[in-house]
Amino acid sequence: MTGQELNSTVVRSSRSVTPRSDHPGHTPVRTCVGCRKRATAGELLRVVVRDGRLVADTRRRLPGRGAWVHPAPECLAKAERRRAFPRALRVHGTLDAAGLREHLGKLTGKHGAGEGPAPDGMKEAGRPVMSQP
Repeated sequence: MTGQELNSTVVRSSRSVTPRSDHPGHTPVRTCVGCRKRATAGELLRVVVRDGRLVADTRRRLPGRGAWVHPAPECLAKAERRRAFPRALRVHGTLDAAGLREHLGKLTGKHGAGEGPAPDGMKEAGRPVMSQP
């Protein structure tokens, strides 16, 4: 078998036909630890542990293992209820999420799940108030 024939019989992986560097628009995909849905890294917030507290890594540069969550209080609540952060970050014990909850409240303009008054013209469920004729 010549070198030319040998190169033509190489079996390529079905996962990727071209190297990653050939994909200029490649964006990493991560999974939210709250809702378990996949999204691009730009849509999710990276979270790390610092001194037993969950900290939002907005620049995605803090050292250590990170977990990803949608910047929504619902996903944070699901992740806390499922105890997903200690598992994803590989730490033992409970983690303080108060700082992360506050950060998400600033991002979304909400005070947290079920806290604070509903905006004018909105019911508690988030639907517009319908006027009676």
